[in-house]
Amino acid sequence: MNLFDKISEDIKDAMRAKDKIRLEALRGVKKEFLEAKTSKGSDGELDDDTAIKIVQKMVKQRRDSAEIYTSQGRADLAEKELSEVSVLEQYLPKQLTPEELEAQLKEIIAQVGASSAADMGKVMGVATKALAGVAPGKAISETVKKLLS
Repeated sequence: MNLFDKISEDIKDAMRAKDKIRLEALRGVKKEFLEAKTSKGSDGELDDDTAIKIVQKMVKQRRDSAEIYTSQGRADLAEKELSEVSVLEQYLPKQLTPEELEAQLKEIIAQVGASSAADMGKVMGVATKALAGVAPGKAISETVKKLLS
């Protein structure tokens, strides 16, 4: 069962359970999936890699919104966004811990032969491809910067 089908089934389960937050989050994901399937240049199919990227984008949007709501003193809206994040994260691959990320990046730095901050572009190119889906780009960038300085 691919991610699109799983989300569709989980929407039905959320309806039966009357879980409004879960239902709203999953409907948003399904909407994005359908837009991606019917977008210009799409072949009408949605592979799991694309689906995971869409879910990651939505998680990032929710986190950014929660941060803005918190800074504006709207804890109620921030809490809603963060609860949607927890629902969406269930559909993402397990994320690397900072220690695991650092270990992986040390290997990549050794492979590339990077020694200074000037080599950051080379490392980031390899790292973002190798760690796609298991670590956010911001965390990769910050860790590479720390390791190369």
